[in-house]
Amino acid sequence: MDTTAAAPPSPAFEEIAETFAFLDDWEDRYRHVIELGKAMPPLEEAFRVPATKVEGCASQVWILPEIEGRGPGAIFRFRGDSDAMIVRGLIAILHALYAGRPVAEVLKVDARAELDRLGLSGHLSSQRSNGLRAMVARIRALAAEAAAD
Repeated sequence: MDTTAAAPPSPAFEEIAETFAFLDDWEDRYRHVIELGKAMPPLEEAFRVPATKVEGCASQVWILPEIEGRGPGAIFRFRGDSDAMIVRGLIAILHALYAGRPVAEVLKVDARAELDRLGLSGHLSSQRSNGLRAMVARIRALAAEAAAD
């Protein structure tokens, strides 16, 4: 088995990708991202602390890991929130991309390729793109830490 192969996209992410393919213009896609963010439950104020804050984002962003198990087979889940609706939507997309996977598989997700399928890179400001990269880096770091346990 090739351990360097990229992990396949999750069904939840595939559903988002199919919706994006169906929507004709970026304004509709942008609204869909915001709707995804609105559908996410908010992160309780008690978890909006420096330990869960993602540095490198223009908006306030928090990612709270919820790892089930230990080692590479531990299941990666997280909750997240932001003070910006579009960023909440981006967190929802990342949740669809990563949540429910073993931590070892999280590290094999080619986030750039998957997010490129949505056409996000051409429509996000450079600050939002940097923030998205920071969120992906944080998720990968949390998964790597959990895999090493």
